[in-house]
Amino acid sequence: MATKRQVFYSFHYAPDSWRTSTVRSIGAIEGNKPAPDNDWETITRGGDDAIKKWIKEQMKYRSCTVVLVGNKTANRKWINYEIVESWNADMGVVGIHIYGLKNQDGYISEKGENPFDYITYGDSGKKLSAIVKCYNPSGANSKERYDWISKYISDAVEEAVKIGGNN
Repeated sequence: MATKRQVFYSFHYAPDSWRTSTVRSIGAIEGNKPAPDNDWETITRGGDDAIKKWIKEQMKYRSCTVVLVGNKTANRKWINYEIVESWNADMGVVGIHIYGLKNQDGYISEKGENPFDYITYGDSGKKLSAIVKCYNPSGANSKERYDWISKYISDAVEEAVKIGGNN
């Protein structure tokens, strides 16, 4: 049996924490534990340097960053920072849209933009989206999309690690 990859999850907390928790519960890969609200408040009071330090600490020993893409994930300051830090650390980076999953109230949201369209790499001026994949799980409803993620998330992470290692 293959060893579970350890990944860093990047997501927009307020609107997507429930959907993210659902994906994390799949158990196909090991992820970082999110900071409880009161811990996050303490971290953010320390300013940008404290947040950067916390992110770097959470990324230690991780081989891939999985960006769980909701409708307002793209081009957020800390999401962009996490993507850039991951890429620069030669980690795999992959996106998975989660808009089709239900939240705690049973609602789904609109599809968000690809966050990798907002980040360029190297001196090429090319968008990271030209290299990094952002998957749109298939399925007609929340359960089918969840099942797709459950089935393919490990493969997506493995592919991202290979892509990261080749670029």
